[in-house]
Amino acid sequence: MIRIKKCKCKNCHTLFLPDARNATRQKFCSKTECRKASKKASQDKWLKKPENQDYFRCPENVKRVQEWRKANPGYWHRKPSKTEIALQDPLIRQPFENNKNTDKLQSTALQDLLIAQPFVLLGLIVNFTGTVLQDIHISRQLSFKHYLFTYLWMSRIPL
Repeated sequence: MIRIKKCKCKNCHTLFLPDARNATRQKFCSKTECRKASKKASQDKWLKKPENQDYFRCPENVKRVQEWRKANPGYWHRKPSKTEIALQDPLIRQPFENNKNTDKLQSTALQDLLIAQPFVLLGLIVNFTGTVLQDIHISRQLSFKHYLFTYLWMSRIPL
């Protein structure tokens, strides 16, 4: 991999790391004032060439520009419309239902979740041990600790 050397900016005279794609040609850093100076320098360089000195100054181009300006009066002074729509679809509000009977909604869904958890735990124990559980009695392959944990968990559920 080629190592890129730091260059000195022609405008602010600070060292900068040029872009890898333009390392040999970049003479200005990326600061705003240096970018403006770079643009001015490149335009001045372009205008100094003899073939570019009368570029767009011939009578045909002057006449063309004058006709365009007559056809488009106030082009540079045009104010943006106040009713401009953003470049996205407008949001259409959807009506919502007002549920006045919220008594049915207050049933505790968390309890439903807690009721299902011990059975999931028992299913996991069956899969790990390979034994079939009958009621709440656990096979002797499980340690007493697992049995106690499962029993306490199951006893939390009101039947």
